[in-house]
Amino acid sequence: MKKHFILVIALLSVITTFAQVPNITLKDINGKAVQLQDAVKNDGNPVIIDFWATWCKPCIKELKAISDVYEDWQKETGVKMIIVSIDDSRTTANVRTLVNAQGWDFDVLLDVNSDLKRAMNVSNPPHTFVLDGKGKIVFQHNGYSEGSEEELIDEVRKAKAGK
Repeated sequence: MKKHFILVIALLSVITTFAQVPNITLKDINGKAVQLQDAVKNDGNPVIIDFWATWCKPCIKELKAISDVYEDWQKETGVKMIIVSIDDSRTTANVRTLVNAQGWDFDVLLDVNSDLKRAMNVSNPPHTFVLDGKGKIVFQHNGYSEGSEEELIDEVRKAKAGK
């Protein structure tokens, strides 16, 4: 029985790893409706989707660290970064203010009802996904520790190389 359970868990992780993102409509910080499957199109280049919240200190640290190197990452890999705020209706008004104050040059989407969060099985932020050039999820990571952005860019490089 234990072997079957381990096999099922392994299969689920493989299926999740190579799944496509769901086709859910979210709004950007300007209130425009955005289809996620359209947002992740990036001319065959990798995409990072990062779930975060304004109240999440590790999220802010992670996004600041990535922001510092994002331009270099774009030049090297063509990567596109989409940050999905999971702030609820009470705190979503803080998203635009924080993004503008930080000067983040990421695509920002709002998941106020947690539809995408549930569909992608995200429990706690920060939760980061890397998609290959075909829009398939090839890596995911939960949490943030200083320097983990180096692991992230390594995964983006692998996605770019088709590995």
